[in-house]
Amino acid sequence: MSSLTTTEAGQATRARRRRRLTAFLFVVPLLAFILVTFVAPIASMLWRSVHHPTVAELIPQTLGQLQRWDGQATPDRDTLDTFARELHGLAGERLSGKLAEELNRAYAGMSSVVKSSARQVGRLDAGQLQAKGADTLLDAHRNWSRPDVWHAIQRAGQRYTYDYYLTALDLQLHPEQGLQVREDTQIYLQLYGKTLKMALVITLLCALLGYPLAYYLANLPERRANLLLVMVLLPFWTSLLVRTTAWIALLQTNGVINSLLLGIGLIGTPFEMLYTSFATVVAMTHILLPFMVLPLYSVMRGIDPSYLRAAMSLGAKPLPAFARVYFPMTLPGLSAGALLVFIISVGYYITPALVGGTDGQMISNIIAFHMQRSNNWELAAALGSLLLAVILLLYWLYDRFVGVSNIKLG
Repeated sequence: MSSLTTTEAGQATRARRRRRLTAFLFVVPLLAFILVTFVAPIASMLWRSVHHPTVAELIPQTLGQLQRWDGQATPDRDTLDTFARELHGLAGERLSGKLAEELNRAYAGMSSVVKSSARQVGRLDAGQLQAKGADTLLDAHRNWSRPDVWHAIQRAGQRYTYDYYLTALDLQLHPEQGLQVREDTQIYLQLYGKTLKMALVITLLCALLGYPLAYYLANLPERRANLLLVMVLLPFWTSLLVRTTAWIALLQTNGVINSLLLGIGLIGTPFEMLYTSFATVVAMTHILLPFMVLPLYSVMRGIDPSYLRAAMSLGAKPLPAFARVYFPMTLPGLSAGALLVFIISVGYYITPALVGGTDGQMISNIIAFHMQRSNNWELAAALGSLLLAVILLLYWLYDRFVGVSNIKLG
């Protein structure tokens, strides 16, 4: 009897293991999808923001010589000769432009200096390079005699650096004065603040527009509510690019809105609405409104209307009854909609790029600029990492003061 019980227990254990393995195998494609499309890109972004071996691979011998430099005056002739030889080799391999691009990020104006110096050093043969490589370099441009330039080369040559995070925070590390706020360009922190402000305004507008609409839909008969809900979902069936382009036609100087206002005599001159923050906020509110309506509608649909009627039958007026009874029960849906709209709007790119112009651009547009035009992927990765950190911080604050467990999507 005991042996039979042991056998049955073993069979039951093996059956449970098979069920768990089967369930896990069904989940494996989803886990692989998340790993490839979510975890790997974020890990790559974080790695790129601190790892930058380009300069170290282009001029390794010069960086080795600079390790014994005292940092006070111009490096010695051996270091300059070494750099001249490596610059000569880069010019022959047509890599001096890459070095110029990298050093220009560390010290403004170095692109033309490196390129012109590479041309002059490149004309020297091996004997001339050995005899007067340092002199040719110093004659090519006065920047090669400046210690701060070589400090910048040292920083650019670090394989692992936090300089891109300093740049993303509008900070710079001065060799003598330490950490300082950049005096020439202070754009990134302003853009972060502008992005968060615009995302907050869009979230509030979506809540103000979406709450009455969701309330109206939730109190309609089911057939009519479903029909109107299809109208709410209709924008999802249209391309985002088409919806954004439609706003260009509406908001431009000779567009539909200005033509209508001029035609009925309300204004004398057309408004400048396109390529402004106003255009970005309006277009994104229209695009993201369904993300607020749907969570609110699903929560409101599950609220029993008798609660509100009971409160009014006990003497409460409609507005206090709504504020004290109905509204608190809709907070889970409102929280879910607000969180969805805010997080999506913080990282939006297409709509601000098309209708926002310079005034209405957000931090995502600057990240795209550094990836597509300036080819500074490391700075783009640092900006993206800081944006991710800001979102996680706001999510943590939301969870601490409101509670993520209170969110309901339906």
